[in-house]
Amino acid sequence: MSNDTTLVLGATGNTGRRIAARLRLRGTRVRAASRSSRTPFDWFRPDGWDQVLRGVTTAYVVPPPVPGPAHEFVARAAAAGVRRLVLLSGRGADDWGDSAFGLDMRSAEDAVRGSALEWTVLRSSNFDQNFDGPPFRAPLAAGELALPAGAVPEPFIDLEDVADVAATVLSEPGRHAGRIYELTGPRALTWAEAVELISRAAGLPILYRRVSPAEYTATLVGEGWNEEEARHLAEMFVLLEGGVATRPTDGVATVLGRAPRSFEDFVVRAAAAGAWSR
Repeated sequence: MSNDTTLVLGATGNTGRRIAARLRLRGTRVRAASRSSRTPFDWFRPDGWDQVLRGVTTAYVVPPPVPGPAHEFVARAAAAGVRRLVLLSGRGADDWGDSAFGLDMRSAEDAVRGSALEWTVLRSSNFDQNFDGPPFRAPLAAGELALPAGAVPEPFIDLEDVADVAATVLSEPGRHAGRIYELTGPRALTWAEAVELISRAAGLPILYRRVSPAEYTATLVGEGWNEEEARHLAEMFVLLEGGVATRPTDGVATVLGRAPRSFEDFVVRAAAAGAWSR
């Protein structure tokens, strides 16, 4: 076992908890940090960052929800002796143009890529697991998913693949320095096609309906979402409809030497676990 410590931010979240478990199995010393963990970390409480960073050599970073804080965090990490950063970002971030979506991720990329530390960026497509968890599980279980997405496909990726890639990159210093990996599933599906596969595997009538971004935003706000967060999610669909992230990539295969898991594989596992049961 190495004496180096790897910090995993967002350690109770979708990627962080999976990555931390994989690193521990590899014999890596992990410091799991989140707002609710034994090692607390909050992007809006920088007074606690130095303690979290003490003794850390490598850090997995999930961007803060707003632009800006990542720049100070990276500076603090460098001052604390951190040598490597692995950042989770969004697929095709260089092509987002003047979209209002993803300013938080682009700010974090600027901070990480502009630093003197060894860095790697993992840009992920939308997760398969968004369908059996927030925000799409509940409407699917109710029988209809309504989104502002049309015929432009998305190469959804399994979170297990994202975690496998991240754990591998974090465990191989030097090999992935200065690399940006675009991570997708093996093929692109429209959102309607994804819902059809879920319906068939679950044995339940589930429909897909296209709505306008304004209607989707209003629906989310009616469900209790903060209006800014609702607009941000709707803006993601507007961006995706421009076709900036439709083609599958070889990022998973480049890092892991194997093809990514299929959406069908995810659907079978989720349906067997009763993800959409009523």
